[in-house]
Amino acid sequence: MVTSTLVISVIVVVVLGMFLFGQINKSVVDSSQRSGAGEATADRLQIADALSPEADDQDKSVDGGKRGTGNLLDEVMNTVTGSGEGGARKRYDVLILNWTTPGHSRASGRIVPEDVPLGLRLSLQRNIREYKYEKVVQFIQPIRFRGESQPRLTYVVGGIVHLTTNGRTYEVYHFFPFDEEEELLSNVRLAIVVVGLGLVLLLAAIAYLVARQVVTPVRLARQAAERLASGKLDERLKVRGEDDLARLANSFNEMAANLTLKIHQLEELSQVQRQFVSDVSHELRTPLTTVRMAADLLYDAREDFEPMASRSAELMQAQLERFESMLADLLEISRYDAGAATLDLDPVDIRDVVLRAIGDSEALAERHATRFELRLPNEPCMAEIDNRRVERILRNLLFNAIEHGEGRDVVVTVGADRDAVAVAVRDHGIGLKAGEDTMVFDRFWRADPSRARTIGGTGLGLAISREDASLHGGWLQAWGQPGEGSQFRLTLPRNAGADLKGSPLSLVPPEIEMRRTWRTSMTPVLLPATGDGAVDDED
Repeated sequence: MVTSTLVISVIVVVVLGMFLFGQINKSVVDSSQRSGAGEATADRLQIADALSPEADDQDKSVDGGKRGTGNLLDEVMNTVTGSGEGGARKRYDVLILNWTTPGHSRASGRIVPEDVPLGLRLSLQRNIREYKYEKVVQFIQPIRFRGESQPRLTYVVGGIVHLTTNGRTYEVYHFFPFDEEEELLSNVRLAIVVVGLGLVLLLAAIAYLVARQVVTPVRLARQAAERLASGKLDERLKVRGEDDLARLANSFNEMAANLTLKIHQLEELSQVQRQFVSDVSHELRTPLTTVRMAADLLYDAREDFEPMASRSAELMQAQLERFESMLADLLEISRYDAGAATLDLDPVDIRDVVLRAIGDSEALAERHATRFELRLPNEPCMAEIDNRRVERILRNLLFNAIEHGEGRDVVVTVGADRDAVAVAVRDHGIGLKAGEDTMVFDRFWRADPSRARTIGGTGLGLAISREDASLHGGWLQAWGQPGEGSQFRLTLPRNAGADLKGSPLSLVPPEIEMRRTWRTSMTPVLLPATGDGAVDDED
């Protein structure tokens, strides 16, 4: 608001100032021109009256002791310009020219005939030839007088004095300097600029005060909303008056109250759910232990049973193992939900953790005809981590790669830099569709619901892995493309509690990145054609 008001005020003040100055300038110039023209007319009449009797006397007697025309011109010039004794010197100069009679020209001040504008002189001489003795010509232009370095704006009025008694014609020029007018207009211009600047600043100050009256309640509402978002659910706004801002404060307070109520309800519901999961998980362990003992006895004696009973014992044993795994995962998830998960940190070489996780996965990899390709650095990759949790993350990633790798090789890459260590697990299986790289970490989410699990997973492995990574302050990210496989990258800080700024490994596999770069930089090339119009394979 302040900026807009300032810009608009500047535009308005500049336009009005230019218009006002133009009107004042026109008024001052017109007034000076009228005044100068009137004085010039009066002087020409005085010159004509003073010269006419003397001219008659000169016609009657050549030398009768009377004053000559030259002396009379001097007296007339002194009278007109006020340069005589006891006279007040006028602010303008006068030039009287008579080109036909030598010595009958006079000038006051520093005026010389060359100071007369050429256009004015030619116009006046044309009027004399055409007997237009009453014609007056006016010019306003800068004139540089003798002894002055800078030209001065001067109003020049040219008129004709024609004596009917002797036929003599005089050109009379009046030079009115506009010094006072220029000074006046300069002061007016300065006053307009100062007043305009003050008016702009005043309008900006008014806009600032008005904006503060509007913005201050909005700022208070923003601050209250930030405190409310940070968890201070008892935050409320003060309501003053009945205007729109007061209604805004009422609406905010109602929203905050409803939001607080909903949050409390959700917290209670979440607490009940977590407590329910935790209680059920704990309560199931006792009967599960009993069932497990009975199932182990049946499984050990399955060779003495009939084929159908033996197969049933094997199925029951496999499902009990899956049930125990799911129960353990549920207990782990409930600890995360309750905020009770803690880390047991030790400085560990991440390469050793990777090797142990691969060792635990080799049996499963052999059943799926999958091989591991290891890419380990030669230097130790030390980091402060919870060995058990990180090893569980890597086992989940390896099991997932074996599950969806369709029997192809799984590439495991370890990288490290000054701040972080990273492990990437790459498979060449079915891959992930767009948007599934974040959904894959949801609980019980499956990329293909119709696809049966072959390793008995619970659907919570990747969700728990992400929680383990977050607990370390690290990242667990996924990349995938249909038909290109997928890659999961685990990035952990070397020092516990440090903030991650990047990962030593790229999330996109290097071969995919190179392929993208090659496709981007590749330009079409026209190949020569063979005689039959087909492209030669060798070419």
